[in-house]
Amino acid sequence: MDQQLDVLIIGSGPAGLGAAVYAKRAGLRALVMEKEYRGTGQITESDQVDNYLGFSKINGYDLGEAFLKHAEELDVQFQEGAADAFSKNESGWSAHFEDGRTIDAKTIIYCAGASHRRLGIDGEEEFAGKGVSYCAVCDGAFYKGKETAVIGGGDTALGDALYLSDLCDKVYLIHRRDQFRGAASTVQKLQEKENVEILTSAALSKIVGEQTVTALELKDGRSIPVNGAFVAVGMKPQTESLRGVVDLDEAGYVIADETGVTSAPGFFVAGDVRTKALRQVVTAVSDGANAAVSALEYIRRQEDVSDESGSGDVGF
Repeated sequence: MDQQLDVLIIGSGPAGLGAAVYAKRAGLRALVMEKEYRGTGQITESDQVDNYLGFSKINGYDLGEAFLKHAEELDVQFQEGAADAFSKNESGWSAHFEDGRTIDAKTIIYCAGASHRRLGIDGEEEFAGKGVSYCAVCDGAFYKGKETAVIGGGDTALGDALYLSDLCDKVYLIHRRDQFRGAASTVQKLQEKENVEILTSAALSKIVGEQTVTALELKDGRSIPVNGAFVAVGMKPQTESLRGVVDLDEAGYVIADETGVTSAPGFFVAGDVRTKALRQVVTAVSDGANAAVSALEYIRRQEDVSDESGSGDVGF
């Protein structure tokens, strides 16, 4: 590019596209880098989304395409590439890519997201979005009055089971160990629920079904009939390339609030990759917008400092 980028956006999921739209509307020179061709993030894994305002019933792929089309109509620029390192330079930041390219920009908005940890058993990938879900808040409403299972033993799994118990006729909480890692108070609440059955020391071997999930098979030979399986065994933030660049918490998430401001000046984050309580499409888009505004404000402050230092008026 002839002129230095104002902002380089890493990732084209809802957070990255939200940042791109706001950056473009603010008149910033922006480029979105995405490791997958026309990728729009984890949203594509959702069979149906009904909690994004204005789209009462839409599948994740179509919603992601709508986001992408919006950005393209604003002439947002996209390139394909996977960033694997970042460094500070005199005028801002440099992003280094696996193919050997280096792209400089005044600011970076990192929106690479986080991925759900998988069980790695037969049927999991086959029925993803067809009875296998990784987000009870996202998909729980589709199983109202049905039988479901939550797999996991931490606070997320316990919370998911409690949430689903108010929607589903029956909820199985399946944990491979004999003790839960999550809060004992939540375990007690679940034990008091008549429609919740807790199975400990129970390891899954296979998820079975036809068009959708019909049962879970355990290694001890038992078969649990369910309509849906909610996997809650943790998430992995895509932050390997950020170690030593910005501050991360113990789980690897970038420490940042709603502004997207990190410990490194000029380096912002948005979406599932940052520390936050609710990881949803609507909060990801909001994060992107906020991070773009933060980047704009940062650039303006830097320009003001540059103008003052170059004016000859040093304030004496």
